[in-house]
Amino acid sequence: MPALQRAMETGYEHIVLNENDIPVIAGTNMKVIELILDSRAYGWSPEELYFQHPYLTLGQIYSALAYYWDHQEELDRDIEKRIYHTDTLRQNLKTTDFETRLKSSGAIH
Repeated sequence: MPALQRAMETGYEHIVLNENDIPVIAGTNMKVIELILDSRAYGWSPEELYFQHPYLTLGQIYSALAYYWDHQEELDRDIEKRIYHTDTLRQNLKTTDFETRLKSSGAIH
């Protein structure tokens, strides 16, 4: 029952807030932000998102897109925060011996 109450709180039929107040697509563990990142990264239309995520309905996808556009500033800040966190982690990783060997062999850059 709490998920139904959360769904009413968002005002979007297919969008609920999880226990961390992160918008997710109801009945899935797909975060709205993950769908948006797929759309941005690959230039996918709603129909292509549907093809790539067959467990979602077009209604769920359009609801997630509407939620994003209505909350764009907040979700874009979250995206930037995630990118910064990922970049920071990547910069602090030490090069492994295996990676060094691959680089020296020209297999990776």
